[in-house]
Amino acid sequence: MSPSLSVVADNDLKSTPKTQTVAERVRSLQSEAKQLAKDHVRSLSAQMLAVEQMAAEIAEGGEAYPPGVRELASRLVEDIEARVQTLEAIVSRTL
Repeated sequence: MSPSLSVVADNDLKSTPKTQTVAERVRSLQSEAKQLAKDHVRSLSAQMLAVEQMAAEIAEGGEAYPPGVRELASRLVEDIEARVQTLEAIVSRTL
């Protein structure tokens, strides 16, 4: 015959989490969303800088790349640098 099972109460009140009010939960979720947004924007900036680096390599790549590609890459370097600076300025003011 199998042993009988019984319900055991958890009387440890110290480990019971405090329930949040709706307002506290909203503030917590808003804070988490803002942090996630900051992280996402930082990721975008990092990817843009990686593209800028690659474009600089192509722009300076010499005859291995067609002249039109080098020129476009050169312009892309300048544009991305300005865009990243703008992005960082906006983020520093708002997030």
